[in-house]
Amino acid sequence: MDSNHQSNYKLSKTEKKFLRKQIKASHTLLRHEGIETVLYATQSLVVANGGLGNGVSRNQLLPLLEKCGLVDALLMPPNKPYSFVRYKTTEESQKAYFALNGKEIEDDLGQKIILYLNFVEKEWNELGLQTLPPGLMVVEEIISSEDEKMLLKSINWAENTDNRNVQKSLKHRRVKHFGYEFHYENNNVDRGKPLPGGLPYICDSILEKWLKEGYIKQKPDQLTINQYEPGHGIPAHIDTHSAFEDEIISLSLGAEIVMDFKHPDGVTVPVMLPRRSLLVMTGESRYLWTHGITPRKFDTVQASKSRKSGTITSDVGDLTLSKRGIRTSFTFRKVRQTPCNCNYPLVCDSQRKETPPSFPESDKEASQLEQEYVHRVYEEIAGHFSSTRHTPWPHIVEFLKALPSGSIVADVGCGNGKYLGINKELYMIGCDCSQNLVDICRERQFQAFVCDALAVPIRSESCDACISIAVIHHFATVERRVTALQELVRLLRPGGKALIYVWAMEQEYNKRKSKYLRGNRISQGMKGALSSNTSVQGLFVEQMSDVDSQDLACSVPSNDDLQEKGCNSRKVGNSKLPIHTNRTSFHSQDLLVPWHLKGNPAKDKPVQPFGPDGSHDPGPVFHRYYHVFCKGELEAACQTLSNVSILQNYYDQGNWCVILQKV
Repeated sequence: MDSNHQSNYKLSKTEKKFLRKQIKASHTLLRHEGIETVLYATQSLVVANGGLGNGVSRNQLLPLLEKCGLVDALLMPPNKPYSFVRYKTTEESQKAYFALNGKEIEDDLGQKIILYLNFVEKEWNELGLQTLPPGLMVVEEIISSEDEKMLLKSINWAENTDNRNVQKSLKHRRVKHFGYEFHYENNNVDRGKPLPGGLPYICDSILEKWLKEGYIKQKPDQLTINQYEPGHGIPAHIDTHSAFEDEIISLSLGAEIVMDFKHPDGVTVPVMLPRRSLLVMTGESRYLWTHGITPRKFDTVQASKSRKSGTITSDVGDLTLSKRGIRTSFTFRKVRQTPCNCNYPLVCDSQRKETPPSFPESDKEASQLEQEYVHRVYEEIAGHFSSTRHTPWPHIVEFLKALPSGSIVADVGCGNGKYLGINKELYMIGCDCSQNLVDICRERQFQAFVCDALAVPIRSESCDACISIAVIHHFATVERRVTALQELVRLLRPGGKALIYVWAMEQEYNKRKSKYLRGNRISQGMKGALSSNTSVQGLFVEQMSDVDSQDLACSVPSNDDLQEKGCNSRKVGNSKLPIHTNRTSFHSQDLLVPWHLKGNPAKDKPVQPFGPDGSHDPGPVFHRYYHVFCKGELEAACQTLSNVSILQNYYDQGNWCVILQKV
């Protein structure tokens, strides 16, 4: 057989590489989105990398697809890096499959991406209609275009000369404050220091008109003016309860924007704020839901010409990307003079009572605390927890890939086993206190067993390396944490290495180093188009970290605990440990961190965010015990061990980390 004839039976290196990436895209869709592809031809295709979530607009994709045949439907889910196309015939979809698979195109930012197509039986899930959060109202065309020009022209961004307002240049936007200065360091105002002159006189007639027409019920006395450049946003937050009255209103000028509202149970509602519209937040939407603007240069909007307010997920067949313009917002508030008495006491800083920490006084008490607030909790949340833990962290992968081929490695506290299959050249075995997490490891064909990290049933000096990722911070006393370290060292042969990660007390607030403050990392070219709150964005481009929103340790405060009424929240027994508010700075080293359970992924039960009456029906809340480590604390604990040397210590994504070696 000649070489030319042989080439008909062998794939080239390029073809093999493409096939691997196509299969990987198919596996990623199934693993993270539940989209099952098929090997036979159908009328429908899923187009990986061809989605609104990674910068591909309908105007770019549709003409390309129509070259292959008559498109029956193109569905582009919001903030997803894929889309679905259905052709009139199977022959046309086959033509697109062969013509467009591996095709390189440019997204709306000019970055090159490659499309990967696979056949599907089911094109999309019914997304259903989302309603606005309770208490939220958007009034379109609240002012005329002439009034808009007048308001924008009245803002003098030059240096202040009359001391009537406070002007600041924040990292991503320009800000002016009138009436009272808004202090971003504590999200509050100083009631005893009103700014002279009150609100700009140009706002008086507009506010009086809104009062008369019933859009607002009280006249504000504080105004913050923000100017947003395209690509900039504001982190999710709740305006401090004790600082302002119920009603908070915001006027959008210059450009439209999509603002994301998120309930503590995880439901996110993107809301379109058209140019010259007024957003009014009262009740639940003001006190319980966070609101923020995702930093990006494009928003997912309705493709139809008229831009209407409301949610953005009503019709995935009518969504595209809209380039952002310069937006100026006038946010009016009324400063509160009395404590807040809202119906959300668990998230209200006026009503929430601080309790002194209660630390275990004996090893027995510590063991009981861990049993109740670590072991039992992970058994309950194992399925949901596993669904949020899928992407390995780069430095841990680097450690495992650098080990010699054939090394025996123990992952003590392996969770769902996401690190057990990283390096196929290693012999890895995992152990965890949770039977349900170990069962998940076994389902994935990994070797794992149930045990206590303080007494691992593995022979001494039998391992070439050990890893302990986010485990030792769950032990409740210094002695038990040191014992856990000693157990790792016992397993190591002389010269063996251990990698240890624990949560850091120092979350480097507002610094780029902490992933906990930034969400998932994305490639530089995609920053403008991707939304940071979508779990699968960048899966086909760059996938770096699986920091889950449940575990975000520090960000702009959002008071993410649930209201006790209407929430199936578990009482925290007799423990007096402080309960941490997710996405805020740590104020204690020993605390309980809430986990809001969503559905039951382990048993494939769908998440039901709404009850039968339309009200929110969040799942139960569990509390995990943590001892968060201060800088140098983990290193000092390791130095108490007599037979180790510390090779490296560093900070990584909200964790203090150590690599030690047994001598």
